[in-house]
Amino acid sequence: MTDKFYEPPIDEYLPQNGNRGYRVSRYELELGYRVSSNRLSGKATITAVTTAVRPRYALDLSQSLNVTKVFVNGAKAAKYVHQHGKLVITPQQRVPAGGALVLTVQYAGTPKPVRGPWGEVGWEELTEGALVASQPNGAASWFPCDDHPSSKASYRISITTDSPYYALANGTLVGKQTKASQTTWVYEQPEPMSSYLATIQIGYYRKHRIGSVHTPVPMQAVVPARLRADFDHDFARQPRMMEIFTEFFGPYPFAGYTVVVTDDDLEIPIEAQGISIFGANHCDGRRGAERLVAHELAHQWFGNSLTIRQWRDIWLHEGFACYAEWIWSEAAGGPTADQLARAARHNLSRQPQDIVIGDPGPQHMFDDRVYKRGALTLHTLRLELGDTAFFDLLREWTIRYRHSSVSTEEFTDLASHYSATPLRPLWDDWLNGAGLPQLPPSGGQASSR
Repeated sequence: MTDKFYEPPIDEYLPQNGNRGYRVSRYELELGYRVSSNRLSGKATITAVTTAVRPRYALDLSQSLNVTKVFVNGAKAAKYVHQHGKLVITPQQRVPAGGALVLTVQYAGTPKPVRGPWGEVGWEELTEGALVASQPNGAASWFPCDDHPSSKASYRISITTDSPYYALANGTLVGKQTKASQTTWVYEQPEPMSSYLATIQIGYYRKHRIGSVHTPVPMQAVVPARLRADFDHDFARQPRMMEIFTEFFGPYPFAGYTVVVTDDDLEIPIEAQGISIFGANHCDGRRGAERLVAHELAHQWFGNSLTIRQWRDIWLHEGFACYAEWIWSEAAGGPTADQLARAARHNLSRQPQDIVIGDPGPQHMFDDRVYKRGALTLHTLRLELGDTAFFDLLREWTIRYRHSSVSTEEFTDLASHYSATPLRPLWDDWLNGAGLPQLPPSGGQASSR
């Protein structure tokens, strides 16, 4: 394809991802998965509104999956071509700008992760089951989509798999039916969600409640039976963590929160909307991963409800989640946020000073320095504003942009309303410069209680 269909890229960090000409409002996925053979079949119905009259529309979809039928607004597509990770669909008739565009795609295959600069992401086999870890561009490994964080939609996900297995997807379980040896699980996610945050988790799991029936935010765990005792110890403080974060970050943005622990070890925990996924190695009976428990919970506000428009602003996800670790440490009686910030700065001072966290580049998007310097940016802002104004700012940030797409400019603009002095020097030093600034003196300000 040589026409302007692919230009300009929606995001320079992932130039092949995302598509123009329409905006998706809803995905309805009907999936079937055979664990033993790692065989996925699917029917995706994608409801969108066109933004321009175009001869063709594209979806992101891995070449591991074979497309068998495509319909546009109920009629068979005049033509479709699936190559280079793009499913390009030609309708029989042009759809006017602002018109309804309903794309139905039937497909099947052996799903596997998408390879890229960040390793393998997407659908992944477990020893017994499967998981999905799609950040940043792995959603296309299991369903056709507009795979870019600025494209948020509601979802209905139906997954049919072998009955011994527990199947989890985003949102609320609204239906479950067993026929013969297969069980169908149906989940509804009404709040807008970016494609990389959509997930499926399949394993020999059991579900149980976290906290009491009076916990304001319903929380549940989906874990292997063998890990239950360790889980109950390691995650015992999560209800308190939720209380702290709702106090400082504003109301929890979704109907509930689910923690999954896989029977396999995982290198790092995985973030999904309304769900966090940990490996068996994160459940050690010693609360050895509690920092990560806080980090993943914080992503429900910073990353899932408020989602960046462009990947260059990743510090708005990771810097905030990292800072939440420090807030939790202090609230739980551990080192204070100020102590952790100064230790982090000291460690960073011994590393290369060649990264600009306001635009780190695709190769460094998930560099730990983005996480730590992002958190230090927030701590510096907190010292500048004082606790009252700082946490008022965070709450307004999460409430004003709830379930929306955000940018660094929107955050810095909002922050300016909480400061009597210009904040531009702070942003220039911390977000736009490669050198590592000094932290201001604490002055007794940085206490989260």
